[in-house]
Amino acid sequence: MEIKLISNIYDAIFHSLRSWAEQSAGNWNILIGSGFVLLIIGGTLAYVFHKKMGKADERTMQISLKSSLIMLCVIVLCDLIFPKEYMWQIFFLFKYSLAFLASGIYLAVRYKRDFL
Repeated sequence: MEIKLISNIYDAIFHSLRSWAEQSAGNWNILIGSGFVLLIIGGTLAYVFHKKMGKADERTMQISLKSSLIMLCVIVLCDLIFPKEYMWQIFFLFKYSLAFLASGIYLAVRYKRDFL
């Protein structure tokens, strides 16, 4: 019963996204464009705050390692959630976009708390 409920929720989310994206080329481009925008924002955020922390020492090394751990956890979580049967290239883009974004947000919060 629980597996069927989870499967129904899973199908409702991802199949509706698939049908929306396949309706027109514009919808497909919106999906890809939003993924690239998230990737650029997340990558830039992570890079800028990593560079703002300065040279690696005991404190900044721990922050960098925690940032990498958050990125790894998001990638593994997305691998568990996103479907692999269809649109896997798009979900691959969103997986790494979300990972960079989560890591960048963590670095921004830690930078604001520890360095300002």
